[in-house]
Amino acid sequence: MPRPATGTFPAYYANYISLVQVDDVPAAIETYSKDILTFWRNIPVEKHTHRYAEGKWDLKEMLQHVIDTERIFAYRALRLARKDTTPLPGFDEVAYAANSKASDRPWDDLLAEFECTRQSTNLLLLSFDEEQLQQQGFANDNPVTVHAICFIIYGHLLHHQNIISERYL
Repeated sequence: MPRPATGTFPAYYANYISLVQVDDVPAAIETYSKDILTFWRNIPVEKHTHRYAEGKWDLKEMLQHVIDTERIFAYRALRLARKDTTPLPGFDEVAYAANSKASDRPWDDLLAEFECTRQSTNLLLLSFDEEQLQQQGFANDNPVTVHAICFIIYGHLLHHQNIISERYL
């Protein structure tokens, strides 16, 4: 299946999707999964609570944000793939981060949770056949396909990896 076409996802996700430089879901999983986990595993301990500016998330909060967002997007993909036509709500990532208490958690616990979430998401995405990938529904009042959500998940991961590399490390 080719990359998600314009119109199969909200325009504000175009940047995320553009970061995924492969043409299908299995290739995204194969290309990026190992490197994403390696990236997070190799963040120096002294950076875990670093904030690059006042009011910005520390890296524990960032990791929890990535976990929360991946879970929400995987849930959206599952609902749409199963032909659930109920519109799916948005979520406030700022409120999630503020209420996560991630800064109080051990890095190793967050990392273990991330690794499990990544494995679960990958298995879910690989379970979708072409018909399921083409399913469309509404999330946060916008039309989106399962296929696009798969690319958004990986684009979101790559987006935050880029931010961390540029502003935190």
